[in-house]
Amino acid sequence: MSNQSKRTLIPLAVGVKAPDFKLQIGNGDLNPVPENFKSLGDYKGKNLILAFYPADWSAVCGSQIALYNELIPTFREYDAEIIGISVDGVFCHKAFKETNNMAIELLCDFEPKGKYSRDYKAYNEQLGLCERALYVVDKEGIIRYSYISPMSVNPGAKELLSTLKSIQNG
Repeated sequence: MSNQSKRTLIPLAVGVKAPDFKLQIGNGDLNPVPENFKSLGDYKGKNLILAFYPADWSAVCGSQIALYNELIPTFREYDAEIIGISVDGVFCHKAFKETNNMAIELLCDFEPKGKYSRDYKAYNEQLGLCERALYVVDKEGIIRYSYISPMSVNPGAKELLSTLKSIQNG
């Protein structure tokens, strides 16, 4: 059994305040101007889905991010935005989005590598990449859903949608 499969991955707890972040948008622009970065505060007043994932070009990640990209209109019905976060750089994210014709916002936890993924318990030190972790953060910045999926499993969107419906219904 590998060390990866022996690990017990524990995400941040439901009910805690989501850690802030400041991550560069994966748009291929290295200019360090404020409009090239996103923070948790940029989504204040909206529900936010954070989808941490290992790498743009892997098969499971590609299908997971493509699924979320197709669900953007559904997420918005619940007043929610979704962002993907990995340790890939701005050029990798840009190429991935353009090649796959995606609208989903992809953010780079590139340098220092995994800084904010660590805050969300979503960084795998041994492999040097993000775990496949999901968080739903409500409009007040409180984590309402957290889950870390095995790396080889696309966690889908059922629980994300169920959580958003629960938030909407109070």
